[in-house]
Amino acid sequence: MALPFRKDLEKYKDLDEDELLGNLSETELKQLETVLDDLDPENALLPAGFRQKNQTSKSATGPFDREHLLSYLEKEALEHKDREDYVPYTGEKKDVVKGEKIPPVFDEPPNPTNVEETLKRIKENDAHLVEVNLNNIKNIPIPTLKDFAKALETNTHVKCFSLAATRSNDPVAAAFAEMLKANKTLKSLNVESNFITGAGILALIDALRDNETLAELKIDNQRQQLGTAVELEMAKMLEENTNILKFGYQFTQQGPRTRAANAITKNNDLVRKRRVEGDHQ
Repeated sequence: MALPFRKDLEKYKDLDEDELLGNLSETELKQLETVLDDLDPENALLPAGFRQKNQTSKSATGPFDREHLLSYLEKEALEHKDREDYVPYTGEKKDVVKGEKIPPVFDEPPNPTNVEETLKRIKENDAHLVEVNLNNIKNIPIPTLKDFAKALETNTHVKCFSLAATRSNDPVAAAFAEMLKANKTLKSLNVESNFITGAGILALIDALRDNETLAELKIDNQRQQLGTAVELEMAKMLEENTNILKFGYQFTQQGPRTRAANAITKNNDLVRKRRVEGDHQ
């Protein structure tokens, strides 16, 4: 059974809106525009291309001359003085809360690490290799970086691994996330100054649910900002993981920053407490 108001609407179904609008006078059109402004002030119901009001009711000041306009614009550009593109240093600090400034790794001297030999030693589980530094070696192929992660899954001697500024991306981060789920030796991982997005960082963060060994994770200075949602996940991970004692990342949001700082403080306090209890036994 049709509802009464639907019966009333049936008579409008076959109306020609264009014909109706075409028969309206200019005064009636302005009245209609006023009503529509009241109904939909943001023009949210209109397609984007139709939201700009007609502003061409003024009479023309003269015929349009494209070449004349281009010549005028070029002349203006040449005569306009360039603006200094910098902000003068005044010594005034505007930020109330400032994270620790991490020095960039780009200006370090060339890294002498032999990539192939180091990968071979990790695969062979060389007991003398406890620290690996690949920082600033920008020509390491992505498959090779993933091979490092795979080799670390079963390595029992490397405690510190750093691949800052190696052009590592999300697939590399995903490979190291899988490594963290299996590795039981690594204490410190540094992936700063790379091309890892929020997806790659979240993979690393999520992997720490299955890792009880890593104590330091450095992820700061990626090519693009990670965003509030990722920062909230970081804070949540730090609150759940009692092993991370150092976390290298400058939070942009006050809430996650405070939660992360509190979690790191709590984790370090737990370590000190366990150490004291061990000394008394």
